[in-house]
Amino acid sequence: MHLDHVIYAAGPRGVQAEAERLESLLGAKSVDGGLHPGFGTRIRLIPLRDARHVEIVEVLDHPAAEKVPYGQAVRDRSEHGGGWLGWVISLDDLTVYENRLERKAVPGSRHFPDGRLLQWEQLGIKGLIADPQLPFFIRWISSPELRPSALKATIGLDEIQIAGSRERVSDWLGQPVPDVFDGVKISFDSPSGYPGVMSVTFDTDHGPVRI
Repeated sequence: MHLDHVIYAAGPRGVQAEAERLESLLGAKSVDGGLHPGFGTRIRLIPLRDARHVEIVEVLDHPAAEKVPYGQAVRDRSEHGGGWLGWVISLDDLTVYENRLERKAVPGSRHFPDGRLLQWEQLGIKGLIADPQLPFFIRWISSPELRPSALKATIGLDEIQIAGSRERVSDWLGQPVPDVFDGVKISFDSPSGYPGVMSVTFDTDHGPVRI
């Protein structure tokens, strides 16, 4: 079980402007992640150490964005000003969670600007929509050299602060969530409003940065 990436939904200024803002804060460069044609979204990526990345995403004026849960989740977060959408765990096998949630994983793909195709399966978006503190799950299908983890980086993911309950997330995962999960600190605060990811702290070349 690997804490794979965190997702930031772009606000009204769009994904390019949001990527540039995060680049400035982190002292890093983003790369064009291409389109999610099946979800109606476009992304940029900021690579992180330890096979992780930040996904910055915007929803497109596309029929898929209205029909598919992921597109719906991005649109809703963006229409509320943008911000952290969620966190994602990668697994080699999703069968246990398919059985627990009583539904099959959904295929996902996106094309790089040069035409290469990245493929994966994902599960649990409906859980994220219902309770945004919950991570969702992916299984990478494409070979490692195509995955975001292949990008070199010096910035690390240090902490995720969540408005919610450690017990609730532990129940979702089917195992306890320790203070340090896969090398990343996970802290919880009682939500003052809606549950979800409140902030993410990064270990950068110029010190810790909390966003």
